[in-house]
Amino acid sequence: MPPIRAVLVDDHEMVLYGLQAMLTHFPQDVTVVATATTLAQAHEVVAEHSPDLVLCDVRIGRASGIDLVTDWHRDRPELRVVLLTAYEDEHHVFQALRAGAAGYILKRIDAHELVRHLHRVMEGDVVIDPALAGRVALSAARINAGEPASGGDRGLTQRETEVLTLLVDGLSNKAIAKQLVISDDTVKTHLRGLYRKLEVSDRGSAVAVALREGLCR
Repeated sequence: MPPIRAVLVDDHEMVLYGLQAMLTHFPQDVTVVATATTLAQAHEVVAEHSPDLVLCDVRIGRASGIDLVTDWHRDRPELRVVLLTAYEDEHHVFQALRAGAAGYILKRIDAHELVRHLHRVMEGDVVIDPALAGRVALSAARINAGEPASGGDRGLTQRETEVLTLLVDGLSNKAIAKQLVISDDTVKTHLRGLYRKLEVSDRGSAVAVALREGLCR
């Protein structure tokens, strides 16, 4: 089998250099054909090189790498996209898989394991980092069993509950957007929805209701 032709996408050049250098030790397995540090560059190099696989971070600057997954899953369904990231919470995994990602791997993985996972992806598997697999499976089992999310009695969606939890933790809109890998405007939309459902008009009142009624995770 020829080496996997890969594109690397990360907004930190040192990460790209390190990952590219690491993969040079596996020339029979992976060939890095291009790298990118922005979403625009990522689209350009994928269009130019038509790789087999893209390794991409969840967050690219102020943008979301999951948006890339969504775009490519729609426009290039043959392209495998694997998220290689430091974000290790299950809601990011679910976001990535819903968008069409073929894998979700943490950056602390060693080189041999990474290459092994990339081969599995090319064989058609969907790969989740072993450090996350247990939590993801448990969350999926709860959802499948119909277990209500926190905030369900108030009609909050899962995403609204996540925003409310971070609100209780004292995070700003910008920090919530970064944590959930969504835009500031999307955070504001979720806040308007949960304010309406909680029958409040400001952050402080929303936090008070959340704590009083145990709406957060």
